[in-house]
Amino acid sequence: MPLFYRRIVPLCLALAACWHGPAMANSGGEAEAAAARTSLAGNYLAGRVAGSQRDAAAAAAYFRAALREDPRNGELLERTFLLTLVDGDVEGAMRLAERVVTSDPTNRMARLALATRAVKTHNYSAARHHLARGAKGPLADLTSNLLIGWSYVGADQTAKALEAVDKLQSADFFGTFRDYHAALMADLGNRREEASKRFDAALAGDGAALRIVQAAAIFRARNGDKPGALKLLSDFEKSAPRHPLIRQTREAIENDKAPKRPIADAADGAAETLYGIGGALGRQGGEDLSLVYLQLALYLEPQHPMALVTLADLYDQLNQFQDAIDVYAKVPDGSPLKRNAEIQSAMDLDRLDKTEEAKAKLSKLVEADPTDQEAIVALGNIERGREQFKEAAEAYTRAIDLIEKAATPAEATPPSPLAEGAKPAEAASGSTPTADANNWSLYYVRGIAYERSDQWPKAEADLKKALALSPEQPLIMNYLGYSWIDKGQNLDEGMKLIKRAVELKPDDGYIVDSLGWAHYRLGKYDDAVRELERAVELRPQDPVMNDHLGDAYWRVGRKVEARFQWSHAVDLKPEDKELPKIQAKLKDGLPPEQKTDAAEMQEKKNGG
Repeated sequence: MPLFYRRIVPLCLALAACWHGPAMANSGGEAEAAAARTSLAGNYLAGRVAGSQRDAAAAAAYFRAALREDPRNGELLERTFLLTLVDGDVEGAMRLAERVVTSDPTNRMARLALATRAVKTHNYSAARHHLARGAKGPLADLTSNLLIGWSYVGADQTAKALEAVDKLQSADFFGTFRDYHAALMADLGNRREEASKRFDAALAGDGAALRIVQAAAIFRARNGDKPGALKLLSDFEKSAPRHPLIRQTREAIENDKAPKRPIADAADGAAETLYGIGGALGRQGGEDLSLVYLQLALYLEPQHPMALVTLADLYDQLNQFQDAIDVYAKVPDGSPLKRNAEIQSAMDLDRLDKTEEAKAKLSKLVEADPTDQEAIVALGNIERGREQFKEAAEAYTRAIDLIEKAATPAEATPPSPLAEGAKPAEAASGSTPTADANNWSLYYVRGIAYERSDQWPKAEADLKKALALSPEQPLIMNYLGYSWIDKGQNLDEGMKLIKRAVELKPDDGYIVDSLGWAHYRLGKYDDAVRELERAVELRPQDPVMNDHLGDAYWRVGRKVEARFQWSHAVDLKPEDKELPKIQAKLKDGLPPEQKTDAAEMQEKKNGG
């Protein structure tokens, strides 16, 4: 979906480097207290800093305090309104929206907020009034026409609802939203033939859209077309397997328990509109506006599971992990997304360095369901990330055992452990997968865990297994090839694998670095310099690559440049265990060259 504009008012402004203002608070509550002791200018500047750091709660608190000092400032009022809305204080934002439209009658976001409130209170004519008064534009037109349609549904005027959405003709991407919502409206208005036609059009526009497929399948099942409903779901699962909402819908239809309509009334439809557009904006880089839409969707339907997980996923994307955890906790217990939300919440706890709490949360899930492969993989990912490699290998073994011991073919493949925890809206439902090519990543990460815990024979077997399952996977080629070279084994085959990995991913700095370091280990320092220079060009802020390049420079006699690279590596904050090693090289340089096992094997191979 094209993004016509990403922000109504910039919420993330950089502060001039010379500013020396009040100390920043760490939460909305602290900001409220700090704001009470701060001047108008100080609160304004502090609010801008908090906004640039995406701390909506603190930013809103500072701007509210500034607004009390300067209530006629239109720009300040609009910023405060938007930040209050993004922070989730929708009722507070509504009061501010009323003030915004008094001074700026066509303000589209304030009008949208007030229209949403009108839909919630069943004041549909007021909703249409606000939507008609807002400023125009492609995205505004899409939102307004769909919400106007839902306002007519609320007033039992299905014909006018369809007429409103059918005005969306100005851009191709409008078609999917138009047809999907028109189908939902026609279904609620008991216009079966019209709904069927509209669902078919929506599916033709985007047959891979989860909500369209789910709603269309439910419609077909409720109207006696069980085979057609199941085929829709089966086709969807071929490309997006094991989604918990689709799985729940399929199981209900298979058991002749026709699921309820996904949209029950006008407020549900308006929430679906705001969620759908908000989710699209978030995927296209419009995070600030996406937050506004999703908060309004949840104002209408606080337990909308897809809106909740989409909002939490957006917070993850913005590295606001505690906010994400708070939203995941709101996913209803009865939702099929709840378990996945719990898993992602655990991953976020680990990102907040609450690793033991995260592991305990996942262990509890596994204890409740020992076949919960996704929770087991997530636990292994946390342990691997924390360098608890032996424990990680044990966790991955449990996951692999579920695959290899499966008595019957399962429905789909597992979530990739490389994703560090699948997102709730995309994750698996807990069924046991089969040992097929899609499981290469499990053997790959277990191979890494074995290698890092000094269990090389097991590691090599797993990496070979992963490569057999996915022969053109550059990650496997890189890891196995470099490991062989580092150990002085299979030198030709190892270098061949790494070079092929570079061919497949020439812009991957990590893989290019592996090729350069493999040359270094073989004593081919000129070749090492060439590749490591390219790796640093690709990832100039990586301390390991800069350190490697320094070593290569030293070996070819470019000692001034070597010290520069090592110094730069120190500035880039390497891992604690690496810092003393680099500092020692800065002081004394590298010791005299000692041939590595790989270099000695290369010499023997060459007849030296």
